[in-house]
Parts: sequence; structure tokens; C-alpha cells
Amino acid sequence: VPKAKGKSRRHKYSYNLNRKRLYRSARRRAAPRIACSHIRHAWDPHKSVAQNLAEMGLAEDPNKAVPIPKKLLGMEVESDGQQPGKKIVRKPYVVNEMELEASLPEKKSNTLSRDLIDYVRYMIQNHGENYKEMARDEKNYYQDTPKQIKRKINVYKNFYPEEYKNFIASLKPEKMEVQ
Repeated sequence: VPKAKGKSRRHKYSYNLNRKRLYRSARRRAAPRIACSHIRHAWDPHKSVAQNLAEMGLAEDPNKAVPIPKKLLGMEVESDGQQPGKKIVRKPYVVNEMELEASLPEKKSNTLSRDLIDYVRYMIQNHGENYKEMARDEKNYYQDTPKQIKRKINVYKNFYPEEYKNFIASLKPEKMEVQ
């Protein structure tokens, strides 16, 4: 198969292209990528990072904001009781909103997929506690080993303990009717 004609040709260097201008436009000064929406809304692109954070009452360098006391380093130093250079916070609402957001309880977002729940319930319903039989079941599409199936059932037990108890309780009357 012959090669495409344009591919093997040497590319010519364009002397007329101003690469400095291209590089400079790509590097334009922009606000840093900020994940927190409170900071993003209060950010002033005409000021430096240090100035913006100082106005919000946030620290640019955590090592300078909370210095290690001299007592911990082994040196006893007497202080005058004056705190060095208190900064004026012009945007205190940013810190207040962040503290409020941090104090909210965390939502439990981890759940199991509907397929896994159905799989576990099917296996328990048909095979009870016999994991070797579960591994040979035709619905075991992923060819899980008995230990893997047991682990999946334990995950289901830990995620939904109440639902698992109710499910097991509903299975017991069915077993008695069969006998």
C-alpha cells in the first residue's frame, strides 16, 4: 500500500509568524482556578492573590498564618502581649459563608447499584447461605467466586441493615410453607 503524499514531506518553518505574540496571548493573566464558589464570587481580578485573600480574611501561606510557637522549639521567649500587624478584613462574609457550609452535616452519598441489590437478594432467596451453590448459579454472570459473593452480601448487609433484616424475616415464612 503506497503512503499518502503529504505525510513524508518536510514541514517548512514559517519565518513570518510572530511566536512571541502567540505565547503571550496564551499566558494572559487570569484569576486562578478556584473551586470554592464563595471565594470565586468575591475575587477581584485586578488584585494579586495575596491581596484578594487578605481582604477575605484568608491566609496565603499557612506557615506564616499559624507559626510554630517558640516554646515548642525549646526556646523560651517573652512577648509584649501585642499581636503583630492585624490586617483589615474587608470581605468577612466569605469566611462566614465557608464556616456555615463546613458546619452542615455531610450527606451520605454512597449507595449500591440496583443491579447488585437485586443480585444479592436473588442469591439469598434461592440459595440461603450456601455460597458454593451461588457460585454455580446461572445468574452468576460475572463468575464470582463463593468468597466474592459472600463479600457482596456483607456489603449489602452493612449498607442496608434494616432492609436486610426485613428481607430475611420475609423469607422465613416462605421456608416454613415449603416444608
